[in-house]
Amino acid sequence: MSDEEVEQVEEQYEEEEEKPRPKLTAPKIPEGEKVDFDDIQKKRQNKDLMELQALIDSHFEARKKEEEELVALKERIEKRRAERAEQQRIRAEKERERQNRLAEEKARREEEDAKRRAEDDLKKKKALSSMGANYSSYLAKADQKRGKKQTAREMKKKILAERRKPLNIDHLGEDKLRDKAKELWETLHQLEIDKFEFGEKLKRQKYD
Repeated sequence: MSDEEVEQVEEQYEEEEEKPRPKLTAPKIPEGEKVDFDDIQKKRQNKDLMELQALIDSHFEARKKEEEELVALKERIEKRRAERAEQQRIRAEKERERQNRLAEEKARREEEDAKRRAEDDLKKKKALSSMGANYSSYLAKADQKRGKKQTAREMKKKILAERRKPLNIDHLGEDKLRDKAKELWETLHQLEIDKFEFGEKLKRQKYD
């Protein structure tokens, strides 16, 4: 026990001593009997010491209980803090995993989209190139069939001059390629109409 704690206990004891005590009437000593004042003083001192010791014991018992409660409170606080930290760690880990999954899924979709667009572009370019080759072949065959007549050759040359254009499609994007394919299809369709009309015209000229 430190000096400060002893002083606190003594002050409490002195305060108890300063409280007014009921006045006691000294017992009458029978005449002829000898009174041992030393024994009375000794008993009083022993009583005072016992009371002081009881106060000290009570004080330290209360102090011990408070310290135990404080230790228990600190343990609960630390336990709760550790639990919160663990919960936050788990939540952060789950969030990282979720973000990683989203990023991987996004990258996979973008890769698939890019691959699909590249394949579509290649197919469209091949289709347009094939369409252009077929168109040129068709004109060549038509020229051979109509080669015997000068009027037919002149008409063919005029059509070729107006409609035969190089297929420069390497620089075109998806939308432009779609428009170009539509334009070629319309041209081919018109050529079929012209071919039919020209054939009918030749038939009429033959019969005339």
